[in-house]
Amino acid sequence: MLGYLDPLPAPASRILLAGVTGSGKSTLARRIAARLNLPYTEIDSLYHGPNWTQREEFALDVDHATSGDRWVIEWQYRLVRPMLLERADTLIWLDHPAAVSYARVIRRTVRRSRTHEPLWNGNAEPPLHSFFTAPDENIIRWAIKTRRNYQKQVPAIESSHPQLHVVRLRGQRQVERWIDSL
Repeated sequence: MLGYLDPLPAPASRILLAGVTGSGKSTLARRIAARLNLPYTEIDSLYHGPNWTQREEFALDVDHATSGDRWVIEWQYRLVRPMLLERADTLIWLDHPAAVSYARVIRRTVRRSRTHEPLWNGNAEPPLHSFFTAPDENIIRWAIKTRRNYQKQVPAIESSHPQLHVVRLRGQRQVERWIDSL
């Protein structure tokens, strides 16, 4: 596993971003894409159809977005994770302290809920009371429930995919130092 001060192996051109909800995957993916002049596809925009349903074309769209030699995308959704791992050369793991990720997902969820910010395919964040009334569908609850998933997944992936360069970033300072080194 590469540390935050280690440079990316050249050429890093098929990059996945992993991390819990609220870790900043999409934001960092956009920054990496801009810095390295790579196309970025937000995987949530491919997944979510109307009423938060999975789009039928999801897997085909991910296949298309990652079939070339240059791309950045988040490593999400069980259906396409194996395909993404086989194609990627680099996995950036955002492993922030829980307080950082929780604060981010709470701020983002409150903002989106209050402003009715349009998300993917006409969806919007549900009302804040869904934290209590629909716990299985609430993004904040999802963040809490899945917090430790990557602690086991990423080391296992690293051993099963030796071609994959894994960069673990713990905290925003490491993210900033690392992005500045690109």
